Amino acid sequence: MKTPRVSLDQWRTLQAVVDHGGYAQAAEVLHRSQSSVSYTVARMQEQLGVPLLRLEGRRAVLTDAGAVLLRRSRRLVQQASQLEELAYHMEQGWESEVRLVVDAAYPTRPLLLCLREFMPQSRGCRVRLREEVLSGVEEALLDGSADLAITGLVIAAHLGASLGTVEFVAVAHPEHPLHQLQRTLVTADLEEQLQIVIRDSGRAQPRDAGWLAAEQRWTVGSISTAATFLRDGLGFAWLPRDAIQTDLEAGLLKPLPLEQGAQRFHPFQLYKTRQHELGPASQILMNLLRKHALPR
Repeated sequence: MKTPRVSLDQWRTLQAVVDHGGYAQAAEVLHRSQSSVSYTVARMQEQLGVPLLRLEGRRAVLTDAGAVLLRRSRRLVQQASQLEELAYHMEQGWESEVRLVVDAAYPTRPLLLCLREFMPQSRGCRVRLREEVLSGVEEALLDGSADLAITGLVIAAHLGASLGTVEFVAVAHPEHPLHQLQRTLVTADLEEQLQIVIRDSGRAQPRDAGWLAAEQRWTVGSISTAATFLRDGLGFAWLPRDAIQTDLEAGLLKPLPLEQGAQRFHPFQLYKTRQHELGPASQILMNLLRKHALPR
C-alpha cells in the first residue's frame, strides 16, 4: 500500500484556513504562527501537485480541485478522530460527561425519570443538560457540542428514534378579549390580537414556526416568559400543555375555542451525534430516554 504523502495534520490545517477565512485566523485557532500555517498549505500543494487555494484580496478561496479534496478530507479527519476517541474509551472504559440538548418544548417529567434512573448507573459520569428552541437543538448536534439531542425538527442525514408527541394548546387569559367574544373563533379574530411567540435560539438559520398571521406579534426568549405574559392578559399563544397544565387547572389560562387548530401535536425524536462514537454512559442514557418516551 502506498504511504500517504499528506498527513492528517495538514488536512486539519487546510480545513482551518477555509473554515475561518484565512491564514491569520487559522493560525489563531490552531495556536500556531501564520508562517507555519502558510508553509503547511504550500507544502500540501507541492506534495499533491494540485492548487488547493487561491487568494482573492486577503481571503483564501478554494479552487475547484481544492473543494473536492477538502470535502473528502473532512470525512477522513472525522474518522481519524473517531478512532482516537474509540481508543480513549477503550482505555478509560467510561466517558466523563454526556452532553444532552433538549428543545424547551419537551416535557420535563420524562427527563427527570430518565436521569433519576441513570444516576446509579452513571459511575460518576456528568450530564450536561442544555435547553434550546427549534434549530438551536439542531445546531448543537451538528457543531459537535451535543452527544444526544431531542427535537421536534427532522435533522437531515440523521436517523432519529421516536420519543412520542407533544401537545401544544392555543391559550389566553380567561378575561382576554378573545374569550369575551363567547363564540367559536376564526382566523380573522386572531389576526386582530397580539400573538406571543418563542424565539428560535439557533443562530445560523433561525426558523419561524406555527401560525404567525397576527398583525401584532411579540417574540420572547422562553416558554416561561410567554406564559407570564399570557397570565398577565397580554396576548395569546400556542404553548406545550405540559408547561402550562398548572395554569390551566388554576384557571389562570384558558384554551381558546378555535374553529380549528386549537391543538397541535408535534412528534419529537431523539438523535445521536455522528461526529464520534457514543461511549457506554451515552448509550445507557439514550436507552433510558427511549424507555421514558411520551405517549404517541
